[in-house]
Amino acid sequence: MKKFSTVLIAAVFASFTLYAPSAHATDLKFSGPGGRIHGADISRWQHPNDQPINFKKMRRAGIDFVIIKASDSRDESDQLAVKYLTADRKGAQEAGIHTGFYHYAILPNVTSKAAIERDARAQAQKVIWRIGSIGGFNDLDLPYALDIENSCVQVSANRTCAKYATRSNATLWSKTFLKTLKDRTGRTPLIYSSPHFLENSLKRDKELSKYPLWIAQYAIDPAKPGAKPNVKPGGCFVHSWTTSQCVANWTVWQYTSCGIAPKYGVPGSRLDLNVFSGTGEKFESLLTGTWVPDPADEMPIGETSTITITSYKATTTDKKVTIVVDVKRPDSSAVVTGSVKYVFSDLNSSIPTVTQTISRETSGTWKISLEGTPAGDWLGSVLFKDASGTHSEVSAPLDFTVLQGPTPSPSPSKKPVLKPAFDSCKNQIKN
Repeated sequence: MKKFSTVLIAAVFASFTLYAPSAHATDLKFSGPGGRIHGADISRWQHPNDQPINFKKMRRAGIDFVIIKASDSRDESDQLAVKYLTADRKGAQEAGIHTGFYHYAILPNVTSKAAIERDARAQAQKVIWRIGSIGGFNDLDLPYALDIENSCVQVSANRTCAKYATRSNATLWSKTFLKTLKDRTGRTPLIYSSPHFLENSLKRDKELSKYPLWIAQYAIDPAKPGAKPNVKPGGCFVHSWTTSQCVANWTVWQYTSCGIAPKYGVPGSRLDLNVFSGTGEKFESLLTGTWVPDPADEMPIGETSTITITSYKATTTDKKVTIVVDVKRPDSSAVVTGSVKYVFSDLNSSIPTVTQTISRETSGTWKISLEGTPAGDWLGSVLFKDASGTHSEVSAPLDFTVLQGPTPSPSPSKKPVLKPAFDSCKNQIKN
């Protein structure tokens, strides 16, 4: 995976330009299913082998807007989003396509109200810095969207979810994130999710319902008269955007993940496609208001960081060594990007081979688990490093002792279970 250097990040900041508008809502093609405004959404997956997207072909195919993945809670995924953001936005706008952006959210593994709100504000700060890095919103930009579709906050060793956020905590986080973004940029963000998630993972909430909904539901053809999302056998999904008529008050509908990518100038075989719910005037209302960042809204470079080891536990060889770490900014708020790891010192007689697992508890707080550490006294430190160059590298010494424990019995070998091939595009609209 390619890493961004501080120099490259600085070059991105130095090179952004505000693109002159080349299209307006009056130029919309309305070529989507059912005569609606047609859109797509893209991420690094639409750039296989670093291939570019032909946005002029996308525009000729009738796409009026494209929503670009611009940020992610996870550090490595966030760097991959940054890699394509500037070029994709520029290429789309020069082709006359309106652009939007989205942030993929991972919820924190905390339960206190204050900690949940702190994490939501930290992730919103990342989004604000990201908008600032491209010069703010111009009049071809749609608002940012919060992509929340996963409430897992702790993953087990076999990669299944061991713990989910409660509906109350997921709702509080979402409202805090969205309000922070709206207050700081003056634009009302969208929220993206499936109706199943909205019904089962978030509470019904009047404040939440004020944000435009980007709903994802497939296998329903928007071209058919009366077609609508939010339906299920025997009725509709019930959540903050469900009306008294048992329909969803949606703004954008992602109706398929199996669009024919080459038709729209996109490398690969699949593309998410969307339709807008209303008129050109309604679409144009989302474009209202430009936002140019103040210097404080631009992502810092090499900002001073402080690291604190809040707890650790080391006992015997049959148990994991666990370390909990906090990393903060100069104002004592959590760092926004970066990650940690334990580094064994060269002063040890040998460097042990261990399995190191890093889990993000909340913004700026990580839990490190070391498995397979041999018995002995070990010297080392916890290192915080930010590949984006936003926050400075910092470390804290940590030495620990592991005693010899019982030798575990070998696990019986299991024969692999062959799973039948799964067609994720079965029953989806191939447009």
